[in-house]
Amino acid sequence: LVQTRQMRRMRLFRALLHRPFALLWTGQTISRVGDTLHHIALTWFLVETTGSAAAISTLFIALFLPNIIFLLIGGVAVDRFPRIQVMLVSDLLRGALVGVIAALAYAGELEVWHLYGMAIVFGFVDAFFQPAYTAAVPDLTPSDLLPSANSLTALSGRATSVVGPAVGALLVKIGGTSFAFAIDALSFVLSALCLLPLRGLLPRQARTGESPTVLAEVRAGISTVLGSPWLWVTIAIFSLVNVTQSGPLAIALPLLIKETLRADVAALGLFSSMSALGSVLMALWLGRAAKLRHRGLLAYGATIIGGLMTSVIGLPVGLPGIVAAAFVIGATITLFTLIWVNTLQEFVPRELLGRVSSVDQLGSFALLPIGYAATGWATEVLGPAMVFVIGGSCTAILIGLGLLHPAVRQLD
Repeated sequence: LVQTRQMRRMRLFRALLHRPFALLWTGQTISRVGDTLHHIALTWFLVETTGSAAAISTLFIALFLPNIIFLLIGGVAVDRFPRIQVMLVSDLLRGALVGVIAALAYAGELEVWHLYGMAIVFGFVDAFFQPAYTAAVPDLTPSDLLPSANSLTALSGRATSVVGPAVGALLVKIGGTSFAFAIDALSFVLSALCLLPLRGLLPRQARTGESPTVLAEVRAGISTVLGSPWLWVTIAIFSLVNVTQSGPLAIALPLLIKETLRADVAALGLFSSMSALGSVLMALWLGRAAKLRHRGLLAYGATIIGGLMTSVIGLPVGLPGIVAAAFVIGATITLFTLIWVNTLQEFVPRELLGRVSSVDQLGSFALLPIGYAATGWATEVLGPAMVFVIGGSCTAILIGLGLLHPAVRQLD
């Protein structure tokens, strides 16, 4: 029994023995530490400056709208050009931008419109970075190490969030928002340094004959998605789920904590940390599993539970109940995400993975700008608690409808 447990632990971490993935993973882990600090500072700056749900929703619209507009082009670029180069340029641009924001905050000149401008650039850059990262992991990692690599990717993102929000809240209290922004800028630079040794490792994607047009390559990605029912059904369902669940968590949560619970930024950090803890434990469990069966039922069933827990946040359960719900939500989101990423990498041809990933992100997040605007309006009119009750209930119902399709139920 002890030997079996040791073998499972080794199965989780063995991708780190492969140097290219270890460098990529280390860089992104460092960057995510900065992002957790950045997110807390950014959200609380808007809450303290404006106290408006509309201001927070506008920020998220500014972030996601350019991302949605350029995602398909980003997917084509990722399949045409070296993926490491795309990520390297992305890290350097974001580091420079956050550095400017940190300087403005330190000088006392930071205004809300500066944050909107930053969000627009971030959204544009992420349209290239996220498909590049998704496609680069299987390029850099042997196929037998992919479950370990994907679990470690999720683990690093969420593990840094366990400590990051609490530290971010403490830094905002002690050093102000400028210090949190400065740490985030530094994290992008360190991430870029980790990518430098990988620049020549992945050659430009091989092509034969005449190069197809950008439009033809976009069509190839869309055709691949439409030809796989488990793909297009899930993307369609989650285009709505990402509104009904992500909208309340992004827009209504800070106001629920401040106005309903009468708590401060530390409570917001605690919520994020507990959600991340649930995610970490789930990633650890999945990383040790040899193979998951009935992936469609498992992924969708977990999301139904997450939707119900989202509704619980709007009930009069106090901070302990909300924190417990956050833990479950974090675990269920990670369960779905890891199953989804592993399935994409297993069933989608490698030369199409960048484009399919961009179509996935475009379809899944296309409605978020509208959803954020609607969530901001609903929060002002109905109150943050009711937004959580309605959003979570709609999430569970939508996922139940997705399970009616046999391609989802039979995904294994």
